[in-house]
Amino acid sequence: MAGEMTMPILPCNSIDEVAEFYRMLGFEQTYRQTRPNPSLVMRWEDIHLHFGAIPGFVPADSYGSCVVLVPDIGALFAAFAEGMRAVHGKLLISGIPRMTRPRKRKNADNLTGFLVVDPGGNWIRFHPKAATPEQPVDAPLGRLRKTLDNAVVMADSHGDNAHGAKILDGTLAREQNTATPVDLVDALTYRAELAVRMGDPDLAGQLLDRSRAIPLTDADRVALAEALSNADELQRILSSTTD
Repeated sequence: MAGEMTMPILPCNSIDEVAEFYRMLGFEQTYRQTRPNPSLVMRWEDIHLHFGAIPGFVPADSYGSCVVLVPDIGALFAAFAEGMRAVHGKLLISGIPRMTRPRKRKNADNLTGFLVVDPGGNWIRFHPKAATPEQPVDAPLGRLRKTLDNAVVMADSHGDNAHGAKILDGTLAREQNTATPVDLVDALTYRAELAVRMGDPDLAGQLLDRSRAIPLTDADRVALAEALSNADELQRILSSTTD
């Protein structure tokens, strides 16, 4: 048999709050019911997310999650980010709701993905359909790069920012004089993001200053395009907290 379709219903506290969030990202509401059981369906092209409100539900305690496979991770993230910036003036990278940047995940065959945590506390994990690793399996990785990959798994995939920061701090201290400029800037920028997530803007600013002080070649800047873009985004976030 073929042609089956599965549409799990994700929990939330308020369908109105969830609808507002997904409309910000560019979704459209295709169904809404308030009685007897509040229900909602939000759609982005072929992505259909179903929600059901539960009285007294606590989003922070949610185990709701689903995986969405998409043909173009970069384009989808850019569209979501545009909607989020239009409303908030910045990306929401901490708390509930939030969104992570697309990053290669060693626990997902080195494929690049990103995460949206919605107001219901649901973890919507976006992954590419194409199973083509971006990182060649025989490419040599330095210690700092390996640790950075582990930190991304802990913080982005599992939501343990403190653990990710801890293991990254240890390797940064040991490898700060021997790591390549690309790995060092990438690691410092991600560590700054973790500092923002954990509510430490002063540390985040110091880490970004360290990152900016590292000399880079044109080739380095090409390799670090995503990290440098993230550094600019983090600086905007830090600036907005001091206004």
